[in-house]
Amino acid sequence: MSIDIVLAAVGILGMLVATISARMRRLPLSEPLLALVVGVLLGPAVLGALPIKPLTSEQAFLHDASGVLLAISVMAVALRYPLSVVRACWRPVLVLVVLVMPLMALASAAVSWAVLDISIAAALLLGAALSPTDPVLASSVVTGEAAEQDLPARDRHLLSLESGANDGLALPLVLIALAIAGASSVPSALAESLWQVLGGIVVGALAGSLGGAAMRTGDKHGATASAPELFFTVVLALGTLGISGIAHVDGVLAVFVAGLAFNLVATGGERTMEAPIDEAINRFAVLPLFVVLGAALPWSEWGALGWNGLVLVLGILLLRRLPLLLILGRALRLRAADALYLGWFGPVGVAALFYLTLEASRGGAGTTILAAGSLVLVCSTIIFGLTGAPGRVLYRKSTARAAREEG
Repeated sequence: MSIDIVLAAVGILGMLVATISARMRRLPLSEPLLALVVGVLLGPAVLGALPIKPLTSEQAFLHDASGVLLAISVMAVALRYPLSVVRACWRPVLVLVVLVMPLMALASAAVSWAVLDISIAAALLLGAALSPTDPVLASSVVTGEAAEQDLPARDRHLLSLESGANDGLALPLVLIALAIAGASSVPSALAESLWQVLGGIVVGALAGSLGGAAMRTGDKHGATASAPELFFTVVLALGTLGISGIAHVDGVLAVFVAGLAFNLVATGGERTMEAPIDEAINRFAVLPLFVVLGAALPWSEWGALGWNGLVLVLGILLLRRLPLLLILGRALRLRAADALYLGWFGPVGVAALFYLTLEASRGGAGTTILAAGSLVLVCSTIIFGLTGAPGRVLYRKSTARAAREEG
């Protein structure tokens, strides 16, 4: 990989995003989509400026990079909301994580098994990797002034907090799927899941509390300001991820818990960090990964999937989440329009890349699973990037019309 080409592309993209940022949330565009297109153009399939091996051949860099981006993203989600919002949303978020996410994994696995010529174990691997909703792609529809105008606060809170929580809590599903595929035994997978999740919670709570106490002490002596405070939370996210790796616990979950603990200790629980600033970091942080991903797309393996690949994408994007939210809408206290919107905008993204590459590193996911999973991921990035802004506007108009009719 030519790091100079990546840095140059990211710099130019960053200037473009900064130039049109005020209008971007109203356009059928997203930062990941723009970066993905640039990566494809620079990659071996077009210009050849980035001669990167395809995802199906090399996963180490993309796994590490996706983990770092997830850490920054889930930290931003955790810092965005004060404790009062988290308390108000914990029941529906619990339903979405504990019930809906495993069902999404099973739905994706069922579609994969029906469409592709793979075993049930391989289908479960693909379903588990695609089960978490993605905070990186979701941020384009839940943050910013346009989102605040178009969507009710509760919908934005639910989608953000769900994506922050389930990115880490999808790990047990992946470990169990790996065990079923023969990479380990089921008892060892269950034991590792328990250690990873509980350890991640403990590491995150300790790191976030210590970080919050340090920040509060600095505030008392006038040693911190908004910008240093912001970058401290990025460093905290990366440090927590590193400590989690050393301890072999769930790093993404640990960072999310650390963000919640930091927000509680540092701000007292009823004040949140500057959301526009962490939103801006989240928008720019996605660029390097998606440029590299665009250059590493496995075109020949996608071609081998044939029309089944497109059927797989449509089946998973339509059946993975939307029917579940419509069925559980009343239990989640969602109107039909809200269930429809949240059912559609629960994208497959960076979390899927993280878990697909994890499965590959453990000897579970082969070429077909990586190709199929990356195809769903890329199509999700494109479709949700194009429909994000129009979908919000359509939601606002439909709910306004329904309110007028009821009135």
